[in-house]
Amino acid sequence: MHCTDFQYNQFTHLFKKLNIKFVPAEARAGLLTAEETAKLKKLHEENKQLLRIPRRPQWDESTSPEVLQQKERDSFLEWRRELALLEEEQKMILTPFERNLDFWRQLWRVIERSDIVVQIVDARNPLLFRCPDLECYVKEVSRDKVNLLLVNKADLLTREQRMIWAKFFEKEGLRAVFWSALVENERLEAEEKEESEEEEESEEEESDMENDSQSGEQFKDCIAEGDWQTCSEASEGEEADDEGSVAGSAHGSASFHNSSRLLTKDELLALFKECHDGPTIREGELTVGLVGYPNVGKSSTINTILRNKKVSVSVTPGHTKHFQTLYVEPGLCLCDCPGLVMPSFVATKAEMICSGILPIDQIRDHTAYVCQTIPRNVLEGTYGINIIRPREDEDPDRIPTYEELLMAYGYMRGFMTTHGQPDQSRSARYILKDYVVGKLLYCHPPPHISPADFQPQHSKFQPENVNVEGSTKNGSKQNKVKRHENLVDQNFFHQENVRALTKGVQTFMGYRLGSVGQRDQVDQENPGSNQPEGKPWKKHGNRNKKEKVRRLTKHLDA
Repeated sequence: MHCTDFQYNQFTHLFKKLNIKFVPAEARAGLLTAEETAKLKKLHEENKQLLRIPRRPQWDESTSPEVLQQKERDSFLEWRRELALLEEEQKMILTPFERNLDFWRQLWRVIERSDIVVQIVDARNPLLFRCPDLECYVKEVSRDKVNLLLVNKADLLTREQRMIWAKFFEKEGLRAVFWSALVENERLEAEEKEESEEEEESEEEESDMENDSQSGEQFKDCIAEGDWQTCSEASEGEEADDEGSVAGSAHGSASFHNSSRLLTKDELLALFKECHDGPTIREGELTVGLVGYPNVGKSSTINTILRNKKVSVSVTPGHTKHFQTLYVEPGLCLCDCPGLVMPSFVATKAEMICSGILPIDQIRDHTAYVCQTIPRNVLEGTYGINIIRPREDEDPDRIPTYEELLMAYGYMRGFMTTHGQPDQSRSARYILKDYVVGKLLYCHPPPHISPADFQPQHSKFQPENVNVEGSTKNGSKQNKVKRHENLVDQNFFHQENVRALTKGVQTFMGYRLGSVGQRDQVDQENPGSNQPEGKPWKKHGNRNKKEKVRRLTKHLDA
C-alpha cells in the first residue's frame, strides 16, 4: 500500500507538470452518485437568486439611440461578468445561455409590446425550462402585464401527473395551462377532413331523392349527439376543473385555479382574452408574447392556432432567428420570440443534451444518462432488444452501461462499422433523438416527489408478476411455467455430453457403436420389438461399400 501511494503521488506530480487532468470513469460517463446529486441540488437551491436575465437600461424619448446602445452593451457585459464569476467560484455548470446581445434585445421588445407574456415549457421537465427571474422582469416593466405558463407536450403526461403539476404551480402563485400543439393539430386536421367529407356527402345527397337527404341529415345529427355525450361522460371532472380555472382567471390574479385538462385551440384563445383585464399597450388590441427555450414548441403553437404554416419549425434548437407578429383575429395578436437559453443550473452536460437544449448532431462523446433514467425493461420493451445481463460478480439490479445498450441497439438495427463492430456513435444519436422526441419517456417530478414514483408510463413494460401464492393452499411455492418439448429435443438436449457441431458420430444424437441410435430411445416403451442394427441415418445395407470402391479404383493405384 505504501508503494502504491508513492507511485500515485509520482503520477499526480507528473499529471500536474504535463497539465493533464485525471477524469474517473464515472465522470466520463456523465453519471453522478446519489450523494453528489443531493449536494448539487442543495447548492443550486442556495444560489438560485443569482440566476438573473439581463435588464434593459432605463430610457425615455430624450435618450439617443447611440447612448442607449452603449448602455445596453455595458449592462450586458456586467451581467455576463457576474455569471462567469459564479461559474468559476462555485464550480457549477450553467446552461449555455445566450451570449448574443441582439437576441436579448428582441426579448426586451417582445416583453415591452406584449400584454400577456406566455412562457412555454416542456411538460417533461418544466422547472428546467421555467425562468422565475423572467416573470419578475415582466412585472418590473409594467404591473399590468400578466405572466402565464404554457406547459406544452402535456399529452406525454397522465392526468394524475398534470394534476400534481397544476397544484404545484398554484402554490407558487403562477397560472399554468396544459397544451399539446401536436395533438391539437391532429384533432383539427381530423375535424377538417370530416367536414370536407360531410360536405361532399351533402352535395351528393342533394342531387338524390329527398328521402335520402332526410335520412342523411338524421344520421349526421345522431353522430353529433353521440360525440357530445361521449365527451361529457369522459371528461366530466375535467370540465368542472376547467370552468373553475376560467372563472377564477376572470376575477384577476387574486383568485385562480389551475386545471389539469388539455386545452383546445378555442379554449386557449378564450383564456388569453379573459386572463387580462387591465389596460393594454395598444387600445382595443391584445398582444400575447410567446417566449421560452429553443425547441419547446413556440412556432408549432402558433402554426396550430393559425391553422396554416406561418412560422418555420425544425427539430434543431434555435431555428427561429427573429421575432414576428401575427394576427389571429381582429384584436388579438401573437408575437413569436426566438428561442433563448436562459441561465439555469444543470448537473451534467448530458442533461442538457437529453433535454434538447444542445443539438444532438454536434455531440462527440456518449453518455449513460439515458441508461440512468430509463430502466432496462423499458429499453428492451421499446426497441425489442436483449441487453447483456450483469455478470455473477456484479449487482444483478445495476443499470446497463451505455456500451451494452449501444451494442445491442446497433446489432438490432444493423449499424455496423467497416471492422464489423456496432457503430456506437450512430446508435447513440438515434437513441438520444428518441429520448428528446418522447419515445423514451422520462418525466421529472416536482421537488417534493420521488422520481421513481412519478413514472406511471413505465409500468406497462414491467414483466408479468408471477403468482407468489402458488396453486397450493400453503402459499409457499411459486407457479412453475410449463414448457412443452417434443421428444427429439428432449432426447438431444438432455444428453450428458452433447457433441453438436463436432467431427465424428461417437455420441451424436445418442448414437453409440453397436446401437441403433435414436430408435432404441424412441421405442423404449416396446423393448421386445426387433430393430435392425446399424447406423440410423444409413438407408441401405451395403456393408462392403469400401471394398467395392477399392475394386473400382484399383487401376488408378498404379
